[in-house]
Amino acid sequence: MSINSLTIDQAPFQNSFVEEMRGEASFDKRPRAVPGYLYSRVTPTPVADPRLLAWSDDLAAYLGLARPAERGPAVDALAGNLVTGSMKPFAARYGGHQFGSWAGQLGDGRAISLGEVTATDGTPWEIQLKGAGPTPYSRRADGRAVLRSSLREFLCSEAMHYLGVPTTRALSLVSTGDKVVRDMFYNGNPQAEPGAIVARVAPTFVRFGNFQMMASAAELDNLRDLAAYVIRRYYHELGEPSEEVYVRWFEEICRRTAVMIAHWMSVGFVHGVMNTDNMSILGLTIDYGPYGWLEPYDPDWTPNTTDFGSRRYAYGQQPNVGLWNLWQLARALAHLIPDPELLRPGLDLYSATFEQTRHEMMLRKLGLTNLQPEEDKALFEALHEALGESEVDMTLFFRRLSHTVPAVLANPDSAEAAWGEVLAAATYSASAEEETQLRQWLGRYLVRLQQETAAPEAIREMMLGANPKYVLRNYLAQQAIEAAEAGDLSVLNRLMEVLKTPFAEQPEHEELAAKRPDWAREKPGCATLSCSS
Repeated sequence: MSINSLTIDQAPFQNSFVEEMRGEASFDKRPRAVPGYLYSRVTPTPVADPRLLAWSDDLAAYLGLARPAERGPAVDALAGNLVTGSMKPFAARYGGHQFGSWAGQLGDGRAISLGEVTATDGTPWEIQLKGAGPTPYSRRADGRAVLRSSLREFLCSEAMHYLGVPTTRALSLVSTGDKVVRDMFYNGNPQAEPGAIVARVAPTFVRFGNFQMMASAAELDNLRDLAAYVIRRYYHELGEPSEEVYVRWFEEICRRTAVMIAHWMSVGFVHGVMNTDNMSILGLTIDYGPYGWLEPYDPDWTPNTTDFGSRRYAYGQQPNVGLWNLWQLARALAHLIPDPELLRPGLDLYSATFEQTRHEMMLRKLGLTNLQPEEDKALFEALHEALGESEVDMTLFFRRLSHTVPAVLANPDSAEAAWGEVLAAATYSASAEEETQLRQWLGRYLVRLQQETAAPEAIREMMLGANPKYVLRNYLAQQAIEAAEAGDLSVLNRLMEVLKTPFAEQPEHEELAAKRPDWAREKPGCATLSCSS
């Protein structure tokens, strides 16, 4: 039997984290403090009637896994009903800052890792079931997840991958046949909702909070062991762990995190809950909860109702929060080196990398190749200010601009009318006065474009490759959720296929590129969400 014919229940699992790190193996699921350990062995809690709802064919092919039947042993494994002989399931212990305050022990309260499978290129990838039942880290929760949040995580993990954003992945979405009670907006209105489990995949799910927990608890041996594990497995090019390597490692974490957040900003993605326990040590987008895309462009917008008071995790704050979170990680890693000041250059590298990466992405989004660093920086800053003055859909604006540039370059006298068409297509409800600043910027942009030596069509192609037509707007995800709850998976399947090629025109799916309709402006799940699962 070739590896490509194996379903997940047949695949051999490795268990590096369990075998190399210090953990407890009591299998006691009672919520409690777990001092002295990096994880707890725990088994998923079986569900009533697991059924496969969605599957990532591309990821499965890379992992060497065959698509399973709708029901059967493989789906039992993806739901936590079947633990094979080579799996050693565990829940990790970590802490973190939540909305800027230290929260103490958190840990995998509803995520259980099965172990690692080896991909077709020889790389081990960890498979984790989110919503698989209680663990010692569940606190007062039930360890479950509902269909709406699981479907959103499944879709967004894969959509971000196809956008080119560093991210964890999702292999499957399985309904459980059980009901889960959730108060969606914490307003005293709990309801029973269909349960689901998403199998998410990453090289590792270790996060900033794992290191913070060990440092906070003064478990320095665990801190050192965890750092060595991560370096040897995921940063092996840096060499064997040492004080010098710890410094270089932190710099690389800072660089990767900067690149990730620059990608978020480039496509208008808002994570919504950038707590330090939701920050991957590999610089991957992790923990898709109350996320969203800018519609319209508003630097102060957050999709997270829990964050409405401070807007700490708003779109425009994400670069600063990334730096703050890295500073908290540095405080934990400072226990490994003689002089904590040696970590400061990593923070400087974060800022420099973010600015450089975002600048390069903006050049591509606007089709600029003849570099004029200072002039272009001022042009970009003016654009963000102008976009903030108008109710412009960020995705639509850049996509329409991409198509318009060749015609405007061929006939500059047509620019005013062409810009008007772009704004008409991309604007929600801005007045002519509110559009004035953006129209002025477009005139400035045309002057800059006319300094380019590339052919107009080449500029257009560059822009189309940097400005997606299709993103996972919240109202689209909500439509897929409502259809799936009613037993119709066609909306989910269609959306998944379209999001695999977000930069392609796909004219037969044009309505999925439309700006948010009026009915979705205030509809729960379409504009705002909570941290509730």
